[in-house]
Amino acid sequence: MDIFDVLTLIGGLCLFLFGMNLMGDALERSAGSKLEHMIGKLTTGKFAGLMTGLGVTAVIQSSSATTVMVVGFVNSKLMTLKQAIHVIMGANIGTTVTAWILSLSGISGSNMFLKLLKPTSFTPVLALIGIIFAMFTKSNKKKDIGVILLGFATLMFGMDTMSDAVSGLRDIPAFQDMFIMFKNPILGVLVGAVLTAVIQSSSASVGILQALAATGAVSFGAAIPIIMGQNIGTCITALLSSVGTTKNARRAALVHLSFNVIGTVVCIGAFSIVKSVFTPTLLDESATHAGIATAHSLFNLICTLLLLPMSGLLEKLAYKLIPDGDKDVKTAELDDRLLVTPAIALECAHKLTCEMAEYATGALQSSIECLTVYDKDKAKKIREIEDKTDHLEDVIGTYLIKLSTKQLNEIEGTLASMLLKAIGDFERISDHAVNILESAEEMRDKGIVFSDGAKAEMDSLSSATAEIVEMSYLSFINEDTQQAMLVEPLEQVIDRMKELLRTRHIDRLRVGECSIEAGFVWSDLITNMERVSDHCSNIAGCVIDTKEQNMNLHESLKTLRSDNPVYRSMYTAYTKKYLSFV
Repeated sequence: MDIFDVLTLIGGLCLFLFGMNLMGDALERSAGSKLEHMIGKLTTGKFAGLMTGLGVTAVIQSSSATTVMVVGFVNSKLMTLKQAIHVIMGANIGTTVTAWILSLSGISGSNMFLKLLKPTSFTPVLALIGIIFAMFTKSNKKKDIGVILLGFATLMFGMDTMSDAVSGLRDIPAFQDMFIMFKNPILGVLVGAVLTAVIQSSSASVGILQALAATGAVSFGAAIPIIMGQNIGTCITALLSSVGTTKNARRAALVHLSFNVIGTVVCIGAFSIVKSVFTPTLLDESATHAGIATAHSLFNLICTLLLLPMSGLLEKLAYKLIPDGDKDVKTAELDDRLLVTPAIALECAHKLTCEMAEYATGALQSSIECLTVYDKDKAKKIREIEDKTDHLEDVIGTYLIKLSTKQLNEIEGTLASMLLKAIGDFERISDHAVNILESAEEMRDKGIVFSDGAKAEMDSLSSATAEIVEMSYLSFINEDTQQAMLVEPLEQVIDRMKELLRTRHIDRLRVGECSIEAGFVWSDLITNMERVSDHCSNIAGCVIDTKEQNMNLHESLKTLRSDNPVYRSMYTAYTKKYLSFV
């Protein structure tokens, strides 16, 4: 093996790792909402959690990525530690799928069918289809499929390149002696753990082992302990990810490590006993690609069958090692670890935006109530909510901007845009709630009282504002386009009310029915309520646009006003309801 073989080996390894990463990212994007749906089934029991972990990992081809997601879910309180344990166990089985895919490169034979199964036969075709889809189609879904095919082709090409580059090692005594040395189970476990910890992927390290097995110098006796060690090494990614998280998130990462260490200790003990007592000849035979994939799958299945009934003990061990005594780490409302799965990250951002919407609409309703009966406790809460919505706007907005740097599909991109717009509107609603509260406080402090006619008009405007806020809130949290369509006609009625109420108040000032001081407060109140209705219209418009995959809000509102019989009907109904005093 000369310097050129070494360079070829390095190039093959780089292509292999790049292809695996490329394919995994594209699979993740393509899975999108399916991942979210799978995660949603977690609460149904041990087996459901196990199958979810297996399925997600088989889809995204990385147990490390799945476990990092799990740490993020636990940190964000989307998943309990108990649920996380079962998902982690399933992820360990799911990661073995990659080894079976890579074992295709070990197929040999002159039969036409076997030749067609060899990656060198079909990956050029996949690469051609992939490049056509990636470069010449406009659909994001087709582009992702193209990248998946290109990633797979690159992965298998890298695997073949590595296998060819190391083929010369079979004649080097030092290389053969090295793998004889790895027959020591403890040393084999350490080598597997260190290699996997460095490249942070057990799938990739198993692939490298399969490439080395092509030399014929790697026996099953050396390969099996290395495979066991690889499962320990893959824990490093989750452990690093858990730094600075809540205790339960750190416990989830610790469960991953405990599961693999306990499973490895038990299996390496059994392996050593079998090796010493029975000395099976299989252990001295050269490992094959399929043999390594089989050993990888069997090891993970045995560990899961062994420890699944004892998942409760793993949970207790995690609590013992990380006790509840000390103060927990304060974490952000949204976890950056979830950004690797945009569908889940968007769902978390959406849930937090719904929380923000509840705060803002609650504050607005309370401020309207304070116009009639001032309440000191309500006033304090309204101001606290305004501070909280300011904070949430910053948190959610920053998170969505980070998320926008990821490759989002069309639906995800539209939802992210909608949330960015909505948080601004909800924050402004809470600001107007404080403005209305300040008007109520000014009326209380200065003893300002509206005339009977003005009170009736203000009650009508307040009721209309309370209704439009409630409708826009419900349409947003339920993603209800039918209810969202009812918002715009009421917003137009409120616009009309503002102008009419301002004119009628000027008439009252002329005849001395209202004071100038009352006029200033009156003007502030109707302006704030009309602006609240504008923000409600924006929110409802975003709900409609998101469903229709069209973020041209002004065009949508224009169409809604001109072509919709429901709009005309509801506009008439709201006019009768709130402008009956005219």
